[in-house]
Amino acid sequence: MLKYIGVLLLGLVVGGVCGVLWGQRGVNAPKFETTFQAVLLDSGQVYYAKVEGLGTAFPILRDVYYVQSATDPQTKQVTNVLIRRGNEWHGPQMTVINARHLVMIEPIGPNSKVAQLIAAKEQEK
Repeated sequence: MLKYIGVLLLGLVVGGVCGVLWGQRGVNAPKFETTFQAVLLDSGQVYYAKVEGLGTAFPILRDVYYVQSATDPQTKQVTNVLIRRGNEWHGPQMTVINARHLVMIEPIGPNSKVAQLIAAKEQEK
């Protein structure tokens, strides 16, 4: 009987510790002062978006933009264009990412070229 009580108490303690740790997920997640952040994934893809749910397993990106490069076949000059996600055939309203694939997140400065391009795209809506 004493053996079962010990196992039960150990289970309660372990469960309690896990509950406290689970409840504190995201408590230390960084807070950004800027509207948009640059999100680098381990695939090398960079998204410019409003990030929600940092500190969770699956953060959400809203108002997502990315850069698409095109090379002129004659001049070999590369042109970069900022594209707003959501215009694809499936029309995504948000992008959910696996936090394990996040490499880094940086704030986008309000006077940066990317911020200016996003502001211009937002005006086109």
